[in-house]
Amino acid sequence: MAAQTSPNGARPPRQAPAMDLQQLITDPATRIVVCCGAGGVGKTTSSAALALAAAEAGRTVVVLTIDPARRLAQSLGLEELDNEPRRVDVPGAPGELHAMMLDMKRTFDDVVSAHSTPERAEQILENPFYQALSSSFSGTQEYMAMEKLGQLRASDQWDLIIVDTPPSRSALDFLDAPNRMGRFLDGTMIRLLMAPSRAGFKFASAGFLLFSRIVSKILGGQLLRDISAFVAALDTMFGGFRERATATYELLRRPGTWFLVVAAPEPDALREASYFVDRLSAEGMPLAGLVVNRTHPPATTALSATRAEGAAEAVAETGGEAAELTAAALRVHAGRMQVAAREQHLADRFTSAHPEVAVRTVPAAAGDVHDLDGLRVMAEALTGADDDTPTGTPRTRILPARRG
Repeated sequence: MAAQTSPNGARPPRQAPAMDLQQLITDPATRIVVCCGAGGVGKTTSSAALALAAAEAGRTVVVLTIDPARRLAQSLGLEELDNEPRRVDVPGAPGELHAMMLDMKRTFDDVVSAHSTPERAEQILENPFYQALSSSFSGTQEYMAMEKLGQLRASDQWDLIIVDTPPSRSALDFLDAPNRMGRFLDGTMIRLLMAPSRAGFKFASAGFLLFSRIVSKILGGQLLRDISAFVAALDTMFGGFRERATATYELLRRPGTWFLVVAAPEPDALREASYFVDRLSAEGMPLAGLVVNRTHPPATTALSATRAEGAAEAVAETGGEAAELTAAALRVHAGRMQVAAREQHLADRFTSAHPEVAVRTVPAAAGDVHDLDGLRVMAEALTGADDDTPTGTPRTRILPARRG
């Protein structure tokens, strides 16, 4: 059968499948949900809202965030968040909600302390190169988020873990972090620096003298000594880093883990989301779908932008204060329809490229979310029934679908 076309001959846009996030977060088989996407699209608030909904559905849930903004802690009724899960008071909830904020350096310190002797741990923790690495090395934040996720899952204390991934320049950094850390630890430079500390490297030690003289001129003698001492102390931990990197990566592919891509209705954010969806598919990782956050649906879809503009002109011509107010309201509606049409066009382009990816649109909040009630409003937008909206437009869309 030929595909239907509209009266002007153009094919109507593909319809995205609906996404049931309520079923996802209440399913006992779901143990990890990873919210990912570009920075500034609302991942942190989405993660917290889903965690609240899960707790109110009876699950014991922890949300791991990397957002240092105090407003999230305040919205959860906490003074602050830190590297240990804190119980959030949710009156009447049959489940439990815990929240924590990743402390990159503290997590790295904990890894060092847990996987080496006290003497070796002290050598590493006090090393200036380690202190710089654990605080600012490219990819450390993403790796430590993965490390903390592995720790939380291993404890088996929570039914559900929701992860708010770091606001990376590229959303793919989160997936790449374990392998990138492994490549760093296996790098030629690191191996050369480690060679003198290992038994049996008589020849390497002679070559290393020449190597060290050259590198000393580039990096400085003290820095080179710091690096050499660091990698020598780290030698016994190499296997552990690699094993945990592999285990964490496999954890993301295991049944019970779902990725939720969050994007704003903007070209760059949706382009990043599209790239990430492709990568998840290539890696064989489970994708729940796409949340198009901060959309601007109109109060009604019965009046098009063109008709609203025409009506505004006609009303304005009648004169009078009431006419001016009515005309202004009609123009506001016309502008809202134009914005919604632009956002729907961008969402349709994504669906055209990824017709199998489920979509949920979430309207922009009137202001910042600053309490549990605000999180509940967002949770309802995320988990509500697909066709339960004021205008009747399914939550997969911003505007109703055009008929063929």
